[in-house]
Amino acid sequence: MKTPQTAFEGRAGLRRNAAEQQSADSASASRAAVDAGRVQATFAATLVDEWARFGVTDAVVSPGSRSTPLALALAADGRLRLHIRLDERSAGFFALGLARRTGRVTLVVTTSGTAAAELHPAVAEADLGGVALLVCTADRPPELQQVAAPQTMRQSGLYGSAVRWAAETGVPEPDQGVFWRSLAARAVAEAAYGPVGPGPVHLNLAFRDPLVAEPGPLPPARADGPWHRVVRGVRAPSPEAVRDLAARAGQRGVIVAGSGAGDPEAIRALAEALGWPVLADPRSGARTPHSTTVAAADAILRAPAARDRLRPSVVFHLGERWASRVMAEWLAQPAVEHLTVDPDWRWRDPQRRADTVLCADPTALCRAAAEAVPHPVPSGWRDAWADAEAAAQQALDAVLNSYSDWTEPRVARQLWSALPPHTALVVGSSMPIRHLEWFTAPRHRPPTVLSNRGVNGIDGVVSTALGAAAATADPVVALIGDLTFLHDAGALLGAADAGLSCTFVVVDNNGGGIFSFLPPARRLPPATFEALFGTPQSADIPAIAAAYGVTVRSAGDHRQLDAVLAELVGKQGVSVIHVRTDREANVTVHERVHAAVAEAVDAVLEGERLG
Repeated sequence: MKTPQTAFEGRAGLRRNAAEQQSADSASASRAAVDAGRVQATFAATLVDEWARFGVTDAVVSPGSRSTPLALALAADGRLRLHIRLDERSAGFFALGLARRTGRVTLVVTTSGTAAAELHPAVAEADLGGVALLVCTADRPPELQQVAAPQTMRQSGLYGSAVRWAAETGVPEPDQGVFWRSLAARAVAEAAYGPVGPGPVHLNLAFRDPLVAEPGPLPPARADGPWHRVVRGVRAPSPEAVRDLAARAGQRGVIVAGSGAGDPEAIRALAEALGWPVLADPRSGARTPHSTTVAAADAILRAPAARDRLRPSVVFHLGERWASRVMAEWLAQPAVEHLTVDPDWRWRDPQRRADTVLCADPTALCRAAAEAVPHPVPSGWRDAWADAEAAAQQALDAVLNSYSDWTEPRVARQLWSALPPHTALVVGSSMPIRHLEWFTAPRHRPPTVLSNRGVNGIDGVVSTALGAAAATADPVVALIGDLTFLHDAGALLGAADAGLSCTFVVVDNNGGGIFSFLPPARRLPPATFEALFGTPQSADIPAIAAAYGVTVRSAGDHRQLDAVLAELVGKQGVSVIHVRTDREANVTVHERVHAAVAEAVDAVLEGERLG
């Protein structure tokens, strides 16, 4: 029988043994955690190394805890430029602007939870706009999923069908190193070279605590570049397509060129060979002075004589569609053949009018078809279009120059003509893109026009412009409305000190100007229309911009705009030029312009002999 003392000593020994075991278990768990953190850090460093090998140059990071391993790896590597954006939604569009301007895959990194969801608008625009984004969202490990852990939600498939490719990595394990480089290289390849063209890719990366650790040796890399190298050649046009297009020389055809149309010189050569005009969207790069160039197509096609006498038999579509509804309705006429060039199989045919879809590189097709025409065709048809264009441009100048106060078409026309070469012009959806499309004249060495016309939203345009400005040393100017500015004004936080050259021309008409041209403006009581569509706002745009530390100027007339553009464009820093216009007067200006152009075009086309 044990004495009380002996029993006490036995129990004490058990407690000591349990404590020692607990201490040993804790030490083992600590060592395991350190090892796990080291594996995660190695995984993140391997991804970054492989991205740099593949030519990725820029990464946009929004601060967060769960994404720490990847953020630290990017900062430690140094080969990718880091752009820190506080707001994830702004970060997504900033990365979009970078990728649009450079044409390269741009990385954007967020933490878990709603931070990842904030990227969805930019991902949607990248999808439909064909912009290569590599979206990396950090995530919680499996044991924290669906147990109400903070900042945790289901992120698998978060962006649905908007991404070209997606991968769930799970928490990195030490025996997976052989796969990490392949994962990183494939993600870039899918974003840049996928079968339907560039677009967004989503990597959802799970990390456990500890999130801060030193990486170990990286898995071996290939000596001569990235783990996977993609060779994608030009989609050469078929001989049949070249012969068919060349055989149409002398027909009543038009080339409709938008963003992604190909080399403007190749387009012009084809137009000369076929005897056709080029209806050139500013985003096409083809709105330059030439006998084939038609810039005022929207205004011309409002003239009764033009709708009748300039009706084509065949339309050759290059790139994205114009924003003009007048153009769309004119193209939808019956008994018109439509040839659509679609190199990435994006099926750009919203009106279902395509007779033939040509899966070929547009530049290669234009050059080959132009060379296949034995000699350029003299064309009264093209001459009639050139006469209509000249008459329209004269009428536009006469009407717009007659106003002493600002008009929105005049702002777009003047800005377009005043910008120096090599400028990137970011244009907001809604009225700015339409004013640029409808009212600007051909010019030598036009600016590169960027616009989020994939989903056509007004959100994120300020961020997009700042991202474009971060891409190169060339100046960036943005033409946007007041609501577009206010929607994304928070993107200006920290922009003044970011070393960018970006000037925003904000056309302030106190609301949503585009709705004044739509049916609700005619059918609803004024008060209802203003509340639901006009959306007047009392925000002081210059004061808001100044609060973010950017330079602010106002342009009260045409001379002041020229002066402040000369002062600010191309200079270091972010600036806002505030231009006040009248929303109701804008409708009247449009009506006057269209009436004047119609009268001038009708007079020119009367008696024209069209070949």
